[in-house]
Amino acid sequence: MKNSSFSKPATKSAVSALVLLLSGCSLIPEYSRPPAPLPASYTADDTNAMDAAPESWQQYFTDPVLQNLINIALEQNRDLRIAALRIEEARAQYDIQRSAKLPTIDATGSYDRSRLIFAKGETFDVDMYRVGIGISNFEIDFFGRIKSLSEAVLEDYLATREAQQTARTSLIAEVAAAYVDERALSERQLLAEKTLAAREASYTRIRRRFDAGIDTAIDLKAAKMQMESARASVSALDREHTRAINTLLLLMGDQSVTLPGGIAALDTLAFSPIPAGLPSDLLERRPDIRAAEHKLKAANANIGAARAALFPRLQLTTNIGLVNEHFTKLLSNGINAWAFTPQIIFPIFTHKRNQANLNVSRARMEIAVAEYEKAIQTAFREVADTLLAREQIEKQINAQSNATDADRERLKLVTRRYEKGVANYLELLDAQRSLFDSEQALVQLRQLSLSNAINLFKALGGEWSGAGIN
Repeated sequence: MKNSSFSKPATKSAVSALVLLLSGCSLIPEYSRPPAPLPASYTADDTNAMDAAPESWQQYFTDPVLQNLINIALEQNRDLRIAALRIEEARAQYDIQRSAKLPTIDATGSYDRSRLIFAKGETFDVDMYRVGIGISNFEIDFFGRIKSLSEAVLEDYLATREAQQTARTSLIAEVAAAYVDERALSERQLLAEKTLAAREASYTRIRRRFDAGIDTAIDLKAAKMQMESARASVSALDREHTRAINTLLLLMGDQSVTLPGGIAALDTLAFSPIPAGLPSDLLERRPDIRAAEHKLKAANANIGAARAALFPRLQLTTNIGLVNEHFTKLLSNGINAWAFTPQIIFPIFTHKRNQANLNVSRARMEIAVAEYEKAIQTAFREVADTLLAREQIEKQINAQSNATDADRERLKLVTRRYEKGVANYLELLDAQRSLFDSEQALVQLRQLSLSNAINLFKALGGEWSGAGIN
């Protein structure tokens, strides 16, 4: 009974020591997230802003045609498919590295034939057959080298996942921008065609007045110049509109898709508003910032692996099996045999190289910190720029809308004056050209406003709920 009571604690202690030995320690530096380098002028006093912001792209891009185009792109786009495959690749790399923590058990079989030569010239042949199972060169991760490498690969995998989310958000924004571009060019093309029809009618009228001796040859040439200029604008806008459609089809990954009829005009297309007072931690939800932090954690884990490489490595090889000089008797009458071969490897002559690798890991850590901080600063600049541009563009649209209305009224007045013979034709041409330019500029400003809203969606990380990561 005494022996039994003594052996149980001893056995438990031995098992605990073995588990501790196998689990090893970690030389990874304690990770601490660097403070976000946001300027003091960036305030976040609207605590309800997060609740008011849409959580998915469907809540932001509410146009049904655009939603359908984005859904097609998310299913068919080749770049997004490549990003998804890279996640699978990174996952497989992580599985490979994680498997290094476990011993590899292999079945072995061998045959040896040797000859003994005695002094009198006699010889004796020896045949030996062996079968068994064993563990080869299993490294006991006492200093956490393998664990550190595994953690680094895991963080790389998570960074790849965030990169895929970045690609997804970028694709959604690119499809929306291409759709807005196509709508704007379609509207500008309609304006150009309307202007061309008006100038063709004007040229015909001037031609009759010239034949009647009322207008001069200068008036006729000016009318023709305006007509051909409008025709050139129609051709140029038609080319750009076709290019915009091709860009949209390329993003969707399906050249057979046709845009439906009756889609929204640019002045009726709108996105859900985003409140101006967004909390600062929203910037940290951007997938590119999350990816940068995972890269930072991976670099931190690699420092642990480089530190562990400075210490001895303990490897273990074991084998158990049967031995017999006759193959047919190997299983039935084989001799039990086993081997236990621990090995300690001291990095004596590689110490300088290992120290250099540690210095490289530390330098890469500093680079990762700088890249993380740069990602945050870039995100802040993009958000600040788009929020500032939103206010300025709205002022431009209001001013340009007033200017377009004034040009439209001016054209009416000049047309009446010309018909009464008070104004000459050059005044009429100038009024027509000014209205055309104003209408084109107003469409482009509306396009710019929608594009800025798309940029804001992208700058804020796209889908704030994170649903796209799963």
